[in-house]
Amino acid sequence: MASSLTSHDFTASDGIRLAWHELGEGKPVVLLHGLFSDAHVNWIKFGHAERIAGRGFRVIMPDLRAHGQSEKPHDPRFYPREVLVRDARELIAHLALEEYDLGGYSLGARTALRMVVTGARPRRLIVAGMGLEGLLDTGARAAHFKRILEGLGSFAQGSPEWMAEQFLRTTGGDPAALLPLLDSFADTSEAEIAAVAQPTLVLSGADDRDNGSAEALARLLPDANYVEVPGNHMNVVTKAEFGKAIADFLERD
Repeated sequence: MASSLTSHDFTASDGIRLAWHELGEGKPVVLLHGLFSDAHVNWIKFGHAERIAGRGFRVIMPDLRAHGQSEKPHDPRFYPREVLVRDARELIAHLALEEYDLGGYSLGARTALRMVVTGARPRRLIVAGMGLEGLLDTGARAAHFKRILEGLGSFAQGSPEWMAEQFLRTTGGDPAALLPLLDSFADTSEAEIAAVAQPTLVLSGADDRDNGSAEALARLLPDANYVEVPGNHMNVVTKAEFGKAIADFLERD
C-alpha cells in the first residue's frame, strides 16, 4: 500500500526555496513536470504517481523553479544556463539518492536528459512528451513561449497560443518568472543523445508533435523503448495509459 502524499521544501545553492512532493515507499524515481505545469497537474491529479507508487516505488516530484509551490523569482540572475538541471541534481543530493530512476514530461524530459548528459547516473530514464527536434534546438520552442508570455490576451480563441495561455491561467503561472527561465535552456547534440547508455522509455501521445519526432529520438538512443499512447501534448497526461506505460517500464528489472 502506498504511503500518503507529503510535501517538503529545501533551499537551493542560490538561496531559492524549492518544493517537492513524494508518494509511496520503495525504489526512488524522480519525475519532473513540464513548462507552465507543476507536480500536481502532471503526476498527481490524474493518478500516475499513485499507480507508480503502487508498484513499489517512492515517487519524488519536485515543483520546478518558477512553478507550483517553489519560489518564483523575477530577477534574471536566478535563471542561469541549465538552472533546472542544477536544481534537480541538488535535490537528489539533498535526499542522498544513490540509486534512482529519473524521468520527466516535456520540459521535465529535456531536463532529465540534460542531467544525464552532464553526468547524472540514474538506473533508467523516462523521456515523455519530447521529440528529437525539441532537444537539438531549444530556441524555437523558447521563442514560441516567449511570444505567448509577452502577448497574453491577444491570441485568437482556439489557437495553440490561446490554449497555452489558458493552461497557464489554470496553474497560476507567473509570466515575470517564466520569461527569464526560458533563456536558461541548453541544446543537446545528436552525439550526446547517442551516448546516453541508460535504458530509456520514450513516451509520446499519438497526436503529439509539439517537440518534434519522439520516434526519431528513440531511434537515436542506444537502448530505447518507444511507446505511443492516446493524446496530444496538452491532454496526454490526463490519460490513464500515460501513467501505466511509465509504471510498466519501471516495474521491469
